[in-house]
Amino acid sequence: MSEYKKVVNGVVMDMTADEIAQVEKDAPNDVAMKERLEAEVKAKADLKASAKAKLIAGEPLTADEADTLVL
Repeated sequence: MSEYKKVVNGVVMDMTADEIAQVEKDAPNDVAMKERLEAEVKAKADLKASAKAKLIAGEPLTADEADTLVL
């Protein structure tokens, strides 16, 4: 039995060798994409936190920080 399964019309079945090869080929790209997305989310959160801290302190914002504000 294959360790890789797929669901087709509600039926669980084994993946073909070609499908397994494609999944294994795509795996490094999936990991890289996940890491990149997580980094983008963290960067946006850090930028928002910086903008909030500057607003509270009365300091001028950078253009990127100002773009994070929702009015």
